[in-house]
Amino acid sequence: MPATPPQPRRTVAIILLDRVVALATATRRVLTGREDVSRAAWVAVLAALGVLVATAVSVVGVLRTPEKLTPVTLDPPPSVKQVGTSPPGTPRAQARPAVTSPAAPAPPPASATSVPPAVAASTRPTPTGASATPTPAALNADFAVADNALLSYGAVVTIGNPGSVPVPQWTLVITLPRESLGISGVEGAQATRDGAVWTFVPDGNTGQVPGSASVRVTFRVNGSLTGSAPKACTIDGAACAGLPN
Repeated sequence: MPATPPQPRRTVAIILLDRVVALATATRRVLTGREDVSRAAWVAVLAALGVLVATAVSVVGVLRTPEKLTPVTLDPPPSVKQVGTSPPGTPRAQARPAVTSPAAPAPPPASATSVPPAVAASTRPTPTGASATPTPAALNADFAVADNALLSYGAVVTIGNPGSVPVPQWTLVITLPRESLGISGVEGAQATRDGAVWTFVPDGNTGQVPGSASVRVTFRVNGSLTGSAPKACTIDGAACAGLPN
C-alpha cells in the first residue's frame, strides 16, 4: 500500500482567511434564505465582512513580513562592576564641593632695602640703665687712736669704699678686752653692746658710703689707759687695719 503524502502545514494567515470566507458564506446563506431582510441589514453585513477582510489582510501582511516589526529589546541585567553606577541618561546627584579652609595669605615679598628683624634689633641703641647693676665692692676699715687721757682714749675708724658703686649698709664690730671697759661719745654710727662686743651700724649721716670715698666713726673707750686696746675689729666680717699689736 503506497504511503499517504504528508499534508502541507497550514499557517495562521491561511487559517484566518478560511475563517473569514466561511463566515461570509454562512452569513450570505442566512440572509438569502430570509425574505424580510432589508437593504440596511445587507449594508451592515457587508461592512462587517469588509472589516473582517481588512483585519485578516493586515494580520497576514504582518505575519509574512516579521522583519518590518521593530524588535523590542530588553536591557541585560547589570553586571557586578556596574552596580552602584548610574545608567546612561540618568541624572546624577551633583557632587558637593569639599569645604576647605581659606588659604592663608602669602606674606608680602621682602624688599631689597628691608632690614632683617635680628639686625634691626641689634642696631637699636641700648637704653640707659638697662645693663645689669655692678656689684658693690667690699668695704675696708682702718682703726686709729686719736688722743690719750688718764683713764680713756679716743678712737677713729675710717670706713672706705674702693669700688665705684655706693654701699648703702655696713656693720662695724669692736671687741674690747674686758666687759668693764665702756664706749661713749659715738659719732657717725649707732652703737649697741653685748658684753665686751660693741656693734656699730650707720646713722643718718653715714648711711651710705659713696664710691671711692669713705666715712668716719669716732668714739671714746673708757675705763683704763693701759690694756684697753680692742682685741678685734671687723667691717662686714673683714678685719680692720691699724690695730695695735
